[in-house]
Amino acid sequence: MANYNVSGLITLAELANSNKNFWYVYILKCSDDTYYTGITKNIKRRIHEHEINKGAKYTKGRGPFSLVYQYKCKDRKEASQKEYAIKKLPLIKKEALIASTN
Repeated sequence: MANYNVSGLITLAELANSNKNFWYVYILKCSDDTYYTGITKNIKRRIHEHEINKGAKYTKGRGPFSLVYQYKCKDRKEASQKEYAIKKLPLIKKEALIASTN
């Protein structure tokens, strides 16, 4: 079996690496029913860091976490701007944003 994507233009490894150029905004639901919003290039790794208390101070002792929202951004600047906008939202609008993606 060939190691190429459907178009056959790049290998699957190259395709996987191309996603590393993106940044993500994510929202975690903490065990105490609060939300944490952050940015990362690798959501799986970042959630693991939160779980082992190597993430943000806010999340320490608030696990386990559920990933309830993620948004792909082209660069860190866009991700930071989106994160800032989400953090400014009142809880009801933040929950509406989460519901709109689920």
